[in-house]
Amino acid sequence: MNAAEMATNLEFASKIATVVNLFKSEFPDARSDLKPWKNDPQTRELVDPDSIDIGFHFPGVSKSWQSRSILIQIRFYQDLLNDSRRAIGVEVAGFSHLGEQWRISTVENWSFVGTSLPSPQIGEKLKQFCRHVLEIFNCAPLPDN
Repeated sequence: MNAAEMATNLEFASKIATVVNLFKSEFPDARSDLKPWKNDPQTRELVDPDSIDIGFHFPGVSKSWQSRSILIQIRFYQDLLNDSRRAIGVEVAGFSHLGEQWRISTVENWSFVGTSLPSPQIGEKLKQFCRHVLEIFNCAPLPDN
């Protein structure tokens, strides 16, 4: 679901802003997009209501990223017993004009898959970013993967 729609209270909006600022502090050329999904019926059917989706766009195709746009999807689990929401993973995908170039998921094995992978340096920075995102939403440090 678009991050702009998920910012329903001050705490959640603040965490979303922290994620955006964290990404932009590492990659200042990126422009954030809190509404990466269109608001049409076909797209609405595909959107996961238990996620926050944030897009980032670079001014051109980045060689080190092997993409021009990045989609970050933070996935949540709603604990009805404790009336709380917990981040269970982060999925990141890089896109160029040819479509999806690569993907990484913290839900699986933290490995990049795709046709054109980002550089090892970008990959490590992105994994560190994902760790921080999970910490931000869960308020507890996570072990290194």
